[in-house]
Amino acid sequence: MSQLRKDPIVGRWTIIATERARRPAAFVDPLSTVTDQKKCPYCQDIASHSIYESHGVKVIKSSSPILDESKPFERQAQGLYEVCHSYGSHEIVLESPDHIANMADLTIEQIKAVIRTYCLRMQTHRKDPSIEYILAYKNYGVAAGSRNIGHSRSQIMAVPVLPMRVQDKTRGAEQYFDIHERCLFCDMVNQELKNRERVITENEYFVVIAPFASRFPFETWVLPKYHHCDFADGIMGYEDSLAAIMKDILLRMKIGLNDPAYNYMIQTSPVKNPSSYKDHYHWHIEVMPRLTRVAGFERGTGFYICPIPPEMTAVFLREVDIHATA
Repeated sequence: MSQLRKDPIVGRWTIIATERARRPAAFVDPLSTVTDQKKCPYCQDIASHSIYESHGVKVIKSSSPILDESKPFERQAQGLYEVCHSYGSHEIVLESPDHIANMADLTIEQIKAVIRTYCLRMQTHRKDPSIEYILAYKNYGVAAGSRNIGHSRSQIMAVPVLPMRVQDKTRGAEQYFDIHERCLFCDMVNQELKNRERVITENEYFVVIAPFASRFPFETWVLPKYHHCDFADGIMGYEDSLAAIMKDILLRMKIGLNDPAYNYMIQTSPVKNPSSYKDHYHWHIEVMPRLTRVAGFERGTGFYICPIPPEMTAVFLREVDIHATA
């Protein structure tokens, strides 16, 4: 029978449709074609002048930015509506000078350089008094919102308002802390490590789980075993460990799910008043293969229907041999 499962952080309900459980081959098609290296704008150096460059990682301004800093951030009322200039920053992180499509195929050292770049750019953007939140994320494949350029890259956006989803997560974590005087995410890590049925892989400092109330098939979370609310500060000293586990889980998805499109998002604490989040919030990375599409029920209710139980996700991905050769 299907189950309704409640997300302990934001209180959202998910339907785990166990009777619809499917193997990966039954989902949407994976990424199939990418741009030839000779036509890649990043390989041909057509892209904008670099903002930052180190260890093969290059940061450039987006050629079609959603946000920009050309005008100051000023809110204006239009009756009951509110509007302002789309102030902020939109950057592209070119993760390698080589024409490699998937981060899973980068070396651990190169992934480590990407992680350090995220940190440095976040630390730079949070100096802007107008910025409320900074998100580093990746879209891999057309189904994930990317173009099939075939050059591994991710994005960093700094915005002047606090996103509702971030508010929901920080508020839920704070409410839990007020009641239990413990971090909700730390309790989640401890329970998952104890029960182990949703643990996919782990190393000394990080664990990857299939979340209890997964919204999407093969959704996974990368959680630090140590407590820290802020990614840019909290990752210092742990970059090698995070790079290794990111390569591990992305390889499991590439090999086990036939190279699917995916997104990952680094969920960190808001920029302003950082001390107010240090006890109850816990940074983490959400990795989501794009294997199904959101339909009318999900859009109309806010519920998600996940057609594979997270326990099955964990078993399947645990059994993937990431050392297998093509």
